[in-house]
Amino acid sequence: MGHTAGLLTRNHGSSRLSVLLLPCSMQRRAATTLAAVAAYVLLSVAFSWPLPLYLQTHVTGTIGGDTGVYVWNQWVFRHELLEGRHLPLFTSEIFALSEPANLSLHNYTIFQDIVALPLLQLFDVVTTFNIVYLLMIVLTGVGMFHLAWYVTGRPYESWLAGALFSWCPWMVARGMGHFSLVAAAPLPVFVLLLLRLEKHGRLRDALALGAIVCWAATTDPYYAVYCVMIACVFLTLRTVHVVSRPAEPSAVPRALDALLACIAGFALSIVIRRGGWQFDAFGRHITARGLYTPMLLITVLGLLRLAWPYRRLVWSIDRLTLVKFARVASVAAIVSAVMLSPVLYAVGVRIRDNGLESSVILWRSSTPGIDLVSLFLPNPNHMWAPQSIRDWLTPRPDLYVENVASLPFIALGTLLIALRAGWKPARLWIVLTVGFALLALGPFIHIGGLNTRIPGPWAVARYLPLVRLARSPARMTIVAMLGLSMLFATALCALGDRWPRRRRLLLGVTTVVMLFELFPAPRPLYSATVPRFYERVAQAPEGTRLLELPLGVRDGTSSVGDFTARSQFFQTAHGKPLIGGYLSRVSRRRVQEMHQDPMLDALMMLSEGGTLDSDRAERLINGGPQFLQRTRIGFVVIDTARTSLALREFALRAFRLVRVDGQAPYELYSTGSPTPPSQKHS
Repeated sequence: MGHTAGLLTRNHGSSRLSVLLLPCSMQRRAATTLAAVAAYVLLSVAFSWPLPLYLQTHVTGTIGGDTGVYVWNQWVFRHELLEGRHLPLFTSEIFALSEPANLSLHNYTIFQDIVALPLLQLFDVVTTFNIVYLLMIVLTGVGMFHLAWYVTGRPYESWLAGALFSWCPWMVARGMGHFSLVAAAPLPVFVLLLLRLEKHGRLRDALALGAIVCWAATTDPYYAVYCVMIACVFLTLRTVHVVSRPAEPSAVPRALDALLACIAGFALSIVIRRGGWQFDAFGRHITARGLYTPMLLITVLGLLRLAWPYRRLVWSIDRLTLVKFARVASVAAIVSAVMLSPVLYAVGVRIRDNGLESSVILWRSSTPGIDLVSLFLPNPNHMWAPQSIRDWLTPRPDLYVENVASLPFIALGTLLIALRAGWKPARLWIVLTVGFALLALGPFIHIGGLNTRIPGPWAVARYLPLVRLARSPARMTIVAMLGLSMLFATALCALGDRWPRRRRLLLGVTTVVMLFELFPAPRPLYSATVPRFYERVAQAPEGTRLLELPLGVRDGTSSVGDFTARSQFFQTAHGKPLIGGYLSRVSRRRVQEMHQDPMLDALMMLSEGGTLDSDRAERLINGGPQFLQRTRIGFVVIDTARTSLALREFALRAFRLVRVDGQAPYELYSTGSPTPPSQKHS
């Protein structure tokens, strides 16, 4: 009895001591976090150099590509919210001759737009955009730092993991065009909350989990899908248990081997004959020209052959854990839905107006993934990287960003050394790294530019209801990088524990080598200056609309006419509604409405390089003044570098254009059309 009392007394004293020490511990933790953030800020300044010198005049991507739209996102969000005073998920600043554009399925970067709101009161749109870009990188590093710190308890190793994640080659390449993907902080924070929820089971962690999904969805919709996929992986690893039982000998493996040999021989014969085979069987004509079907059969049979020795595995599910996570998922889903309710409302409006629009996923025509070789290339963003690597990654000018996926050699080397030293990595990080890297390879595995026709996991995963929304498999490399960064941090900790006296030397050498390998400066910069003549357009009366030629409607998968994001970027300076537009998703109904207008249909046809018959051209030219009066187009800008002679002459005659200014390659024309005050939508 006395022993028990003494134990309780000691426990009580220990509790009081821990309470007294708690403020000191919190202060040290806050100081460590502040130091890590400051280090990430300095790292971002160095690795983005010379961008900090040109925040007002340059960006890291071309304004004629996606970069121009990301800058426009921040401008139009503020414009609709503060000046229009309505839900900023609708705008009439583009597609000005039809119903307001619904931005719910556009990659609108709402979180970044909200961060930009106060900054736009102090800076211009380009400076604000660059500050937000650098801030997102710092935030991504901090998120990874906290995840690694929670798992390892080692601040320095965790800081290195955050630096590796936020400045990996994949992330730097996305900073040249896909700026929404740079804001990857929700991913490590989501994993951190999953781990905390598993340990503590608190309601506040479940609520926070839903908030993080909302955060992910408002940075880039792909990241919300990745959060759900990560949660499924996490739940599977925690609830599914496998027990092995000895299997009896069987003749099936030999039969599978023989069948594999036959199909492989048939595939080889198709390659040798080039034209393939044609023959009749059972009254039907059969043609075998491609390797897709043979390679599919080989893959399925090969997987079956590898799995056969494990056919006696017994699967069991931890139902209590499954129910626990089901409750958490329901709470998180409700929180996320409530927070995303404005977006969901806009999605509902879009569905009501346009119906459910979904592209058909075909077996052979899915968006390709990364090349397997690209995972093991040196950092192509490094100033010493051979130009041949960048050329190989850029079969088209717009593909460099999508094809970069280099896994840092310092991380791979650290993992190999730690494995040889007896380190055993956690299953979660292995599955995230290997599993998502395989998904990133796309529906068919490419090696060195050769399509092997071997289906990868994405060939099946792309048909899953939610996963199919993330239609670009190459972007899943970021989740593989998250797993690799965690493996890197835990491997460093294991090596430090293995050789404690050499820990400082190990970390010092690792830091220097990692920073050298990742160093992307000097960064290529692109001018973000706006032609001076747009000041004249900005001074025009409210209600004046602007027509830029060539004209078109563009989205992430298709283009009608020839519209460039540069026009929307210039709109941030002049503020006048545009006739065309560029969004991530444009409904087929809007494209049809554009075609139904005879003048717009003709302008888009000419913008694509087409021609008009003389009778149709004369009718439209005669009706030009009425078109201008109806549409209130006050100015026309012609990009002479992209406008055909036929389109230019047609516009000059139809709209009776008068040149008032210009700056190569652009010409500014006045239509002389009256511009009554506009009636803004509610």
